[in-house]
Amino acid sequence: MKRSQLFGLSILSGVLLFAAWPVSPLTFTIFFALVPLLFVADTVVKKNAFFGFSFLALLLWNATTTWWIWNSTDVGSIAAIIANSLLMCLPWWGYFTFKKTYGKRSGYIALVAFWMLFEYIHLNWQLSWPWLTLGNVFASHPSWVQWYEYTGVSGGTLWILLVNIAVKEFIEKFQQRVNGKWSMVNSKSIGILIGVITVPFLLSPFVSQRIKIINPISGSNVLIIQPNIDPYQKFNSNSLAQQVQILVRLSEQNIDSSTKLIVWPETAMSAQEEQGHVAASDIYKPIFTFIQQHPNVTIVSGIETYKMYGAEKYTATARLAGNGNYYDLFNAAVAIKANEPLQFYNKSKLVPGVESLPTFLNFLGPIFEKFGGSTGGYGKSDSSKIFALNGNPYVTAPVICYESIYGEYVASYVQRGANIITIITNDGWWGNTPGHKQHLQYARLRAIETRRWVARSANTGISAVINDRGDIVATQPCYKQAALKYNIPTEMSETVYVAYGDYLYKIATVFAALLLGWHIARWLINRFVKK
Repeated sequence: MKRSQLFGLSILSGVLLFAAWPVSPLTFTIFFALVPLLFVADTVVKKNAFFGFSFLALLLWNATTTWWIWNSTDVGSIAAIIANSLLMCLPWWGYFTFKKTYGKRSGYIALVAFWMLFEYIHLNWQLSWPWLTLGNVFASHPSWVQWYEYTGVSGGTLWILLVNIAVKEFIEKFQQRVNGKWSMVNSKSIGILIGVITVPFLLSPFVSQRIKIINPISGSNVLIIQPNIDPYQKFNSNSLAQQVQILVRLSEQNIDSSTKLIVWPETAMSAQEEQGHVAASDIYKPIFTFIQQHPNVTIVSGIETYKMYGAEKYTATARLAGNGNYYDLFNAAVAIKANEPLQFYNKSKLVPGVESLPTFLNFLGPIFEKFGGSTGGYGKSDSSKIFALNGNPYVTAPVICYESIYGEYVASYVQRGANIITIITNDGWWGNTPGHKQHLQYARLRAIETRRWVARSANTGISAVINDRGDIVATQPCYKQAALKYNIPTEMSETVYVAYGDYLYKIATVFAALLLGWHIARWLINRFVKK
């Protein structure tokens, strides 16, 4: 195969991956998007050459699907796209090595194990960026993956890898047909391909039909506010009072006697007040007046806060104030109800480079700050937290923006007793790009995994109500002040995924460790024993 053909196949893989990604209607291309790269691996002899071809495909995929992060940070976005593409090459390099060393079947096993290990690591380390987890691709088609309540997105990743391998094997067998006729081996490859593709599709409606109908809470509804405040102006101290007025006005205009929960977006309360002094803040006085007038209502809102520690650097993220004391900034959520103490949750899953800097990259702090990032980073909670207040039937999971792409983390709120997921976000940073649309679609997967309804409040949109099957049942378009009111039911049952989390990733990690251990042992024996 000519070098130009190899380049063409690599580019084709990148284009097909891009074409499959939400919110494109061509999702089905994911089932053969990796096939061209698998054929490149068959042809290329040298590892470094294959690394280059795979990097080309994965860079094209990353750049075309996540280019919109440029709106937040230009140089940072280039670095993130290149770094993520390089990391994605490692499982493919492992596939190439095992295929050349131990044969095709071992290579396939290695590809599945190493790619799922990569995704699992990418969900949990300090540079976490799981936006392009393969299983996320079905977010726009929740009816295809109702079985995510058992597997989470890792099941989707496994499905995609297996189908691509089966397609590649089918094409190979087709090319090897004898005298233009199918052999028994060819027929077997067809059967495997059909089975791998169709079985999950057939399972999905069966699982969906088993979901019991949950009746709404009698006399209760949830009010979602979309204030549409310019994200680049909302932290301007001159407009804070006006922002509060917008939130209170929209809430007052749309509330009724059945409203039990009002959801405001991320950093809706954007005055940086010390957490212990929020209730006494003059800026927030209209909010607490409103809540006293409606004592049966709880507000869940995003809030910018800080906490003072004194002269001791209490946390790794603490910053030094001008008075010599240390403090932490928090991108937080707060629950406000009349005659109840305020409850706070500090965002735990922080955006790398923007809200946090991995400890091993601290020396790059001044550079990150120059290009829109954070040197010290935000403070954070160690785990998820639910908001449960007396007299309110809704036990909320205060999921803040980026956290909603972490399936196992969102499931941890449900483990703690959440009966509704409230996603508060400020997607206006990305402008009119696929970014905020993809973010909304991912929330549908969290609904399926946990079988909890989602109330999503986005500052500039898209705000939505999502049912426990992942269907968007109510929404408001972007860039308008709006409100959504919906009688959302609650559920207390627990799915397999909520109980066991990303167990498929953990199984794959074991397989990957065994494969690596075997390969290293073989290398050591050949290097030192057989001399």
